[in-house]
Order: sequence, then structure tokens, then C-alpha cells
Amino acid sequence: MKCARCLFQLQRVRLWDQQVSPAARHAALLQSASSRPKALGVTYHQALRRYHGSPARAQSRSMPVGSDKEGDERREKSLVTHDDLFEQVAKENQTKAAFNKVVDVFNKRDIRRRGHVEFIYAALKKMPEFGVERDLAVYNKLLDVFPKEVFVPRNFIQRMFNHYPRQQECGVQLLEQMENYGIMPNVETKVLLVQIFGEKSHPMRKFQRIMYWFPKFKHVNPFPVPQQLPEDPVDLARFSLTRIANDLDAEVTIYQMPHTEVRESGEEVTLPHIVGIQSPSQVELLAKHNPSRPVFVEGPFPLWLRKTCVHYYILRADPAPLHEKTEQPYDPERCLDYPLQLDLDLERDLGDEESFDVEDLDEGPVFTMCMTSQGDQSVLNQWISGLQQTNPILGQVPTLFRLNAGPRELQGVADAESGGRRYWPDPAEPQPDVEAEVLSEEEPRRSREMKQ
Repeated sequence: MKCARCLFQLQRVRLWDQQVSPAARHAALLQSASSRPKALGVTYHQALRRYHGSPARAQSRSMPVGSDKEGDERREKSLVTHDDLFEQVAKENQTKAAFNKVVDVFNKRDIRRRGHVEFIYAALKKMPEFGVERDLAVYNKLLDVFPKEVFVPRNFIQRMFNHYPRQQECGVQLLEQMENYGIMPNVETKVLLVQIFGEKSHPMRKFQRIMYWFPKFKHVNPFPVPQQLPEDPVDLARFSLTRIANDLDAEVTIYQMPHTEVRESGEEVTLPHIVGIQSPSQVELLAKHNPSRPVFVEGPFPLWLRKTCVHYYILRADPAPLHEKTEQPYDPERCLDYPLQLDLDLERDLGDEESFDVEDLDEGPVFTMCMTSQGDQSVLNQWISGLQQTNPILGQVPTLFRLNAGPRELQGVADAESGGRRYWPDPAEPQPDVEAEVLSEEEPRRSREMKQ
């Protein structure tokens, strides 16, 4: 009977839950619980637990409405992009110490290194601005930003499915930038890659390929360019001309050193440097030149040495006419181009042609070259005057200047007839309509063709 009564009371409680309001239910249950015997107290208290509220819910109700907006503003202020962090440091000084300072600040900010991929990408982009794009220690310091032993695959399935692809791609991008700048990794780089990604990973494969190919191509260039070029313009001109000249016997001559002169009027004038190069064979070739045919000074021609661009000028002549060309006999005992005996027994097929079509283009001889920081005609005239000491025939040969529009630091060609004056068209002045003239000339031509 007691069990039946208990079940009946529970059914009544469920019906109250569905029909009566929450406040009325709570009051009725409290009143009924106090009137029931102690044996049924446990059952009623279990039914009342569903009405208890959590403390977190009570706190959330008591929070003001404007607190959420203030929290969002604080988060936005705390989220400073990595590019802005580098730009703030760049305002003071762009050095290696400043770059390492930014990396240390990021490492100490969060022990879990959140946002390390974005930070490394931003650091790789900013490295040329700080001048550390060729520093191996800085690349190892950036690799040290990755968390250790987190991205290492634990089984073959993780290796198959490219474990943590975003982080591995970032590591490969760092190694590719090292490869582009010709930086050889060391043992510390390998140890860091093994600790971060493991031995069976894409960054580790990239490291192995770099270590295989770099030693093979390190000395493949027979004419290497040093990493640090000379800062002195005279030394840089000497190095550049020696690199262009294809004769070890060529001599470099400094016709004028850069200096400053004070004129009678008190004006200071900076004179540029003039450095030239000429080989004994070029001196002999210029001595045999016909004085009735002119020589030409042409330039400037660009020459790139890594990121530095220099310009040079040449003294050349047009190809000699056919009736003036004379073939000089070669001594077979002294010339390697004409061996003493050459027997070739080659079998020819039906498709082989006995005649060869070779285009022989004669560009004319080049007698000498020079470099100067100011390529106007007056400076190049000083170069020609200096050449007359070793090439007296230049006093008899007419010299013409074919100077192109060079870079901004090179002055324009001074016109001898205008006394060094230049004509710049006025934009406000109306210019003749060239297209209208061309069209007016083409119309009568078309009418004539139609009549014919």
C-alpha cells in the first residue's frame, strides 16, 4: 500500500509540473514536503533538484550589459599584428639586434607560442629591411620559434596524411628563402628540424636536398661575384672592367680620381672618376685603324653585379669594307686555332647536308672601355685625351659620340652646337598633331591606289 501511495504522489507531482506555473509549483512542493513523513523526504527532495540554479548562471544575470563591449574592445587592443610590431621597432633602428629583440618578445609573450606561423611569415618578409636575409643565425632563431616535439608524427598514418600541414609548409618556406639567398644550413638547423618535425617530414626532406645540391653548385661559376662588393667607386670600376675584359694582359688605367676643385668664382665643382681598360692587342688593332674612318664612343651599357648596377662606355669602329679586309696568315705552330694536322673520317648519311648556313655578323672592333660616374661628353673627352698618350693615332681619327639616355645620375649629352643648352618642351605650349598629319598624308595615297 505504501508503494502504491508513493507512485500516486509522484504522478500528481508530474501533473503539477505540466499545468501549474513555476512559482506555484515551487510553493506547493515545499508545503507538501513538510507535511509528508520522513520516509518520503528523499523522493521529494530528488524531484526538487531540477529547480536549483547554478552560481555561474546567477553571476551572468547580474553582469551589466556594457561589460561585453568593453571586453571586446580590450581584445581588439591586445591583438597587435606582427607586421606592426616589426614596423614599431623599425622606426628606431633596423639592425640585427632589433630583429632578434622582436623574436625574443614573441617567445616570451606566450609559452604555447600561439600564432607562431603568422609571426614567422611576417619575419621572413621583413628580413631584407633589417639586413639579416643572409644571416644563418637569424634563420635558426626563427626555427626555434616553433614548439618542440608537438608536430612530430607518432605513427605511419600521421606521416602518410601530412601531419600538421600548415606548420610543415611554413618550415619549407623558411628553407626555400635560405636557398634563394644561397645560405647553407648547418648542424644546428638539422637538430632543430628533427626536434620540431621529426626525421620523416617535408622540411627534413627539403633540408636533405639542399645539403645534397648546394655543395655541387657552390663552385660551378668560374667567375664568382663576391658577396661584399667594393664600396670605393674606383675599386668597383676596376673590378667591373676586369670582369668584362676577356684578356688577362689587359691593363687598368685611372685617368682621373674623384676630387673637388674650387674655381676662381669660389664655386666648388666635384669631378668624377674615370677608369679605363685596354689590352696590348687592342692597342695594336687601333694603331692599324684607317684614319679616314671615324671611331665612336657609345654607351652607357648596364652591368649588374648582384644588386648593384654600373655603367660602362666603349670606343669602337664600324666594320671595315670588304675591299679593305686582309686576311693575315696564322702561324700553325703558334696558333691553337689551326692545328698542324686534322684528319676526320666521318660517315655521312643521306639526310646530312654538306653545306652549312652560318650567319657571319661583323660588329666591328672594340678598342677600349671605361667607367665614370658622370657620362657627359666633356668627361668622355678627358678619357679620349688620356688615351692619346698610348694611342697617338686618336689625334688624327675623328671621334663621334653616340650617347644614349642613361640613368638619373648620368647627365645628358651636351650638344656642342647649342653650347650645352637643352630644349625641354613646355607642356602648356600646344604641340602639333602628328597623327592628323600622318592621316592626311595616307588619304591621298589611298585615293591614288584606288584610281590605279
